[in-house]
Amino acid sequence: MAALRCCLDLPAGFRVADLLKFHQRDAQALAERVAPAALHKGMVWLGQPACLTLHFAPGRVAAELAIDGALADGDLAAHVGRMLGLTQAVEAFEQHYRDHPQLGPLLARQAGLRVPLAATPFEALSWAVIGQQISVGAAVAVRRRLIQVAGLVHSDGLACYPDAARLAALSEAELRAAGLSQSKARTLLAISEQVLAGQLPLDAWLVAPPVETIRERLLAIRGVGPWTVNYALLRGFGWLDGSLHGDAAVRRAIQRLGVGAEREGKFGEAEAKAWLDEFAPWRALVGAHLWASLALSA
Repeated sequence: MAALRCCLDLPAGFRVADLLKFHQRDAQALAERVAPAALHKGMVWLGQPACLTLHFAPGRVAAELAIDGALADGDLAAHVGRMLGLTQAVEAFEQHYRDHPQLGPLLARQAGLRVPLAATPFEALSWAVIGQQISVGAAVAVRRRLIQVAGLVHSDGLACYPDAARLAALSEAELRAAGLSQSKARTLLAISEQVLAGQLPLDAWLVAPPVETIRERLLAIRGVGPWTVNYALLRGFGWLDGSLHGDAAVRRAIQRLGVGAEREGKFGEAEAKAWLDEFAPWRALVGAHLWASLALSA
C-alpha cells in the first residue's frame, strides 16, 4: 500500500461541521465515515482504490491518502484544499454584500460559509445526474446502490465512489438495477465514455476550469441541462457563479427572505434568476447560503 500525506492551515472560523455534514448524507456510511473531527472517504485515485482521511484540529487539517497499489503520485495538498473550499474568496464576497438588505443578515448568520467540493469533478457531475428531479433522500439511496454495483472497495473496508472507467464498464441493465432511470443510465454512460475518450478531460480542467467549454460540452450530452451543469461546476470545480435558479430549494429560500412578496402569483425560475443575477460573479455561493438557510430554519 502506498500513501500521500500533507497538512494544511485553516482560516480562522473554518466551518468543519459544514464539510462533515456534506459527506454525511448517507446514514449507512458506505463510502464516507464521519467522526466529530474526522472524515474517511473511499475514492479512486489514479485508477486505484484509495481512502482519504482528514483529521481536523484548531486551525489545521492533517490529510492522508492510503492507496491500494504502488502508485502514490499527485498533489494531495491542492486536492484537499479544493475539497475544503480553501481557494474560495468568501471574505471578499461577505465584505461586498454585508449591507445588502436581504442577503446581508443571512451572511452575518452564516459568516465563513464555503462550498465543500466532491472528491472529483466526475463524482460531482454524476451525483448531479443522479439527483435530477428526485428528493435528496431518494438520490442518496440510488447513489449507495450505484457504489455497491460498481464494487470497488478499499482494503480498510470503505467502498469507493466509482471513477469514469469503472462506471463505463457497467451495463445499462446494471445501472437500472441500481435505481437509475433509463435516461439517467444512458447519460452517465455517455459522460463516462467521453471522459475516457478525452472529450471531457475533467481532471485536467481542474487547475483553470474553462467554464464555457465545460458548459458547451456537457450541454451537448443528452440528459444534461443547465442545472446539472451549474451544480457540477460548483461541486466539481468550485466555480461560484453558476445560477441555481432552477433549484426548487433555492427558490423557496429566496422567498423566505421576502423577495417577491409584493408579487401576485408564482415565484418561478425567471424571477429567481433575475434576483440572483444581481450577485454575479457569486451567484452559486449565494445559492449555497440559501441552501444553508433552509437547514437553519428547519
